Amino acid sequence: MMNPQWLRTFVALIEQGSFTRCAEHLDLTQAAVSQHVQKLEERLGPLLIRRPRQLELTPAGRALLSYCEEVSAADQRLHKRLSEHDEEHGEIALICPGSIGLVLYPMLLEVQRATPGLSIRQRFAPDREVLEAVLENRFELGLTTLKPDDPRLCVSRFTEEPLELIAPASERVEGWDDLKRIGFIDHPDGRAMGSRLLSRYYPEAPGIGSLPCRGFTNQIGLILEPVARGLGFTVLPRYARLAFQRPASIQVIQGPRLVEDTLWLIHRAEWPLSARAQLVAQKLKTQIEGLGE
Repeated sequence: MMNPQWLRTFVALIEQGSFTRCAEHLDLTQAAVSQHVQKLEERLGPLLIRRPRQLELTPAGRALLSYCEEVSAADQRLHKRLSEHDEEHGEIALICPGSIGLVLYPMLLEVQRATPGLSIRQRFAPDREVLEAVLENRFELGLTTLKPDDPRLCVSRFTEEPLELIAPASERVEGWDDLKRIGFIDHPDGRAMGSRLLSRYYPEAPGIGSLPCRGFTNQIGLILEPVARGLGFTVLPRYARLAFQRPASIQVIQGPRLVEDTLWLIHRAEWPLSARAQLVAQKLKTQIEGLGE
């Protein structure tokens, strides 16, 4: 195995672009830098073409640089594996739908504030992307609205999330004609969610396609803004409404039947969750179950 110090010097030399800057960066003499490169070249052949104010890698040099990158990546993976039993240090990586994500993110930040050794990485994504990210081990934890049927995944119930009909607080909504007068604020899942909910609330009505569309946005955190300003109503999962900062400006229209989805917590089944992920998942689940209306 090649001397790790020689490899570090070689990588630093390529990054710094000169022997002088490399020596300053590593707090070594230029002679020491030259000696480390010479030792590597004695084993591997010429690694560099030295030109005025420029260093050019030979094919052997490019191969060695690629090897150094692989060693660095393996070192990072080793440190990550060794930290799996540590509840207070490391990364918490969660990918989930936007609605539940709006509520979970502040909770995650509070966990991080209480445990500064943790690093929070959260991404909002549809079910398909959540599944891919967890299966490819890019995120340790995921939440989906559809229960996956894949033996590579461990799946458990996280919580229930009802759909809600949300209208401006200033409007009186007593029936379908009121919704038609107010108009619909659409979003990427708006038509599908609206059809599911409104068909239960108003089974005799002609359907969401007959309602005028008053606006559209694909940003989950902004969908309720036009509703709060009296520009239309919408249909959203409850957690998106709970995360809205001006609840007094909107109202939830109750219906005869509850329409809800189960949110499923997923992670790879082949290896156990890290201790920090187990702890955070349990904390989030407890807090979500304790949320009121």
